[in-house]
Amino acid sequence: MRQWCLFHKRLLFVVFLLTINIMVGIALLCARPGHLTVAFLNIGQGDAVFIEGPNGNQVLYDAGPPDGALLRALPGVMPFWDRSIDMMILSHSDQDHIGGFPDLLRRYQVTLALEPGVPSDNGVYAEVERDIAEEGAAHFLARQGMVIDLGEGVLLDVLYPDRDVSKFETNSASVVLRVRYGATSFLLSGDLPSNIEEYLATTEGEKLHVNVLKLGHHGSRTSSS
Repeated sequence: MRQWCLFHKRLLFVVFLLTINIMVGIALLCARPGHLTVAFLNIGQGDAVFIEGPNGNQVLYDAGPPDGALLRALPGVMPFWDRSIDMMILSHSDQDHIGGFPDLLRRYQVTLALEPGVPSDNGVYAEVERDIAEEGAAHFLARQGMVIDLGEGVLLDVLYPDRDVSKFETNSASVVLRVRYGATSFLLSGDLPSNIEEYLATTEGEKLHVNVLKLGHHGSRTSSS
């Protein structure tokens, strides 16, 4: 009986070591995706777009509503041990786009925050601003001409706003972001209305020629003119 117990303990130890080795192997394989990922997260009414470069650098463009949907969706695109995101981008201050950021900032370490600079009295915006400050993340206003280099050929171009939008209606201040990787490109425009889309078509022209367009304002007739 004693020999059997000793054998049993040794077997459990071997199984434990094998499990650890397998988990480490999976971690090493998953640490660098080796390709560009642009995932449109299923968070219900709202937007949340997860971007990850070949080197593992990550960006979250919007975070959906304040109902916990973001935290339920992120494990589908991030490994369970990853608790950091390099950049969060608030397209604008409407609740269905930024409501998940307080949950994100409580659970994940965020290095940099980018936003258009248009306030809102919905309560969530003030909470997000406070949480960004408490996180100690670098905090910038998005402006046309900014280029964010995620590394290994992935570039994020800010195409709009091109001015101070602090007095604008929130949708009209939406950050327009072009994601570029080689010959592949995506365009994200928050809830930008059609009149600003038409303005951008005259000022940014060629930069709007992309492979994938995320329809503005959830496909509303007020956008995608």
